[in-house]
Amino acid sequence: MYMTQDIADRIKLRLKFKHVRAKDMLSDLNMGVNAISEFAKGKQMSCIALARIADYLDCSADYLLGRTDNPDLNR
Repeated sequence: MYMTQDIADRIKLRLKFKHVRAKDMLSDLNMGVNAISEFAKGKQMSCIALARIADYLDCSADYLLGRTDNPDLNR
């Protein structure tokens, strides 16, 4: 089972690594400004939204889901 807080933490970690503010990413993706915090609290996120975030952050959805510790898309 996937823990939404863990996924939100990985999104935040990747945002920090890419030097991007969550607010800017969510605006660019036309998502609500509270999307990550709501997700961390257990609200469901669509697979399309998760894929769009992964694409934006240049990492795999598997990385965000915690299925791998390597964010590199090419490995």
